[in-house]
Amino acid sequence: MTALPTVDLTVYPFECDAFGHLNEASFLALFERARWDALAKGPGMDLFKRNQVWPAVRKATVEYRAGAFPGDVLSVETVLTDRGTTSFTMQHVAKRVLDGALIAEATLVFVCIDRAGRPTPIPDEVARALGGPRRTARDPLRVATGGADLAVEVRGEGSPILFIHGFPLDRTMWRHQLAGLSRWKRIAFDLRGAGASSAPADGYSVARYADDIVHVLDTLGIERTVVCGLSLGGYVLFELLRRHSARVRAAIFCSTKAAADSAEARRGREEMAALAEREGTGAIAERLVPQLLAPATFAAQPDVVAHVREMINRTPVPGLVGALRAMRDRPDSTPMLGGIKVPTLVVAGEGDKITPADGMRAMAQAIPGAQFVAIPAAGHLAPLEQPLATSRALADFLEGLR
Repeated sequence: MTALPTVDLTVYPFECDAFGHLNEASFLALFERARWDALAKGPGMDLFKRNQVWPAVRKATVEYRAGAFPGDVLSVETVLTDRGTTSFTMQHVAKRVLDGALIAEATLVFVCIDRAGRPTPIPDEVARALGGPRRTARDPLRVATGGADLAVEVRGEGSPILFIHGFPLDRTMWRHQLAGLSRWKRIAFDLRGAGASSAPADGYSVARYADDIVHVLDTLGIERTVVCGLSLGGYVLFELLRRHSARVRAAIFCSTKAAADSAEARRGREEMAALAEREGTGAIAERLVPQLLAPATFAAQPDVVAHVREMINRTPVPGLVGALRAMRDRPDSTPMLGGIKVPTLVVAGEGDKITPADGMRAMAQAIPGAQFVAIPAAGHLAPLEQPLATSRALADFLEGLR
């Protein structure tokens, strides 16, 4: 529960429509009035100003339950439901004092911004005043950006490396690398529409994913980082190099390719999107899992097979469809290969059916100075199928950057 007190507010005539009902558009203003009154009764209305931050609303949803009229007194309770690094979510519940009727509920996502409008960590005094659930060390951070709320996992200290997962997976595909690369600050997040991140109905593209990464880096105060992307994550890494190259210290491409989708591949993406919308994520798992993993993985590692199925099954359909169309519409990155100037590692699974090792070797040869490593007994998901070999390849490459 939040530390902010419940407040009583009177409905004014100017807030009501021509029929005398509290105007639905006025509910947001009423709830804002409730927040400021609660601050005045609690830590003070200058709480944010004295901490040099401002709570900017990034998303608001209101459910209208019953009519309210001029002169009604509404009791407004404010509950903090989530508090992340820069963002927090509040739920308002308005009830009529006279009869206890539930009038409206609202959920609002706020982001703390500084004077320049940039997201900034919630100050300690503000966090104490808000109260609410406190994250444990193992919980992800929450970063709000562009209509989505991203789950970001950060481990360790040192030079940073950021991991971008593939489709239709989430950050847990990097669990072995997050545990093993202990000399680095490891950052892994769920792309919008995946894992524990929120899944907007639209707005998916490799450009949007890349901009999300920059927002995460800004939130964490990181200027440059090594970036490791697998499959879809590799497409996003290309876009990051295209749009924000100054933020990339070194690049690691895993099981991905530079070329855009062919006409046939684009049709395949659309067919899979239609399948997801029609039959759900279970149908996608049935189709994709045999393609993602090597035969040896099916034979000897049932836990990996189960983990991959779980990741696919918990991907929201809007995020899955959005990712498919983002991949379908991505630009051709082949022309930029010769111009990549950062240290680069290309990692392939020897048994990869989706992005064969020979194609990835050719891609590495087109990047000046790039290193190439093939992981034996691995399909498309070498970091999960052969974690020791993959982590060793990454560690050797990273050691050369020190």
